Amino acid sequence: MTLDEALARASEENGLAEYYRDIVRPLIRDNSHNSHNSDGEGRWPRCCGGGCEPCAEQLIRVAKRTLELMKSE
Repeated sequence: MTLDEALARASEENGLAEYYRDIVRPLIRDNSHNSHNSDGEGRWPRCCGGGCEPCAEQLIRVAKRTLELMKSE
């Protein structure tokens, strides 16, 4: 599965609009090579609690799912 295919599927699964997908790409790139942190997750943004659209938590879910899909194929 290509990055674009995995990102599209992960976005659909998590209800992320197509026009937000480019925001997720840097998270995937930064975290696909940084699994050495204590949490094993690399660096993720944090939710600020300000009701942002999309929330950082949703972006993280999409990024993680994209990485899972790419590893499973």
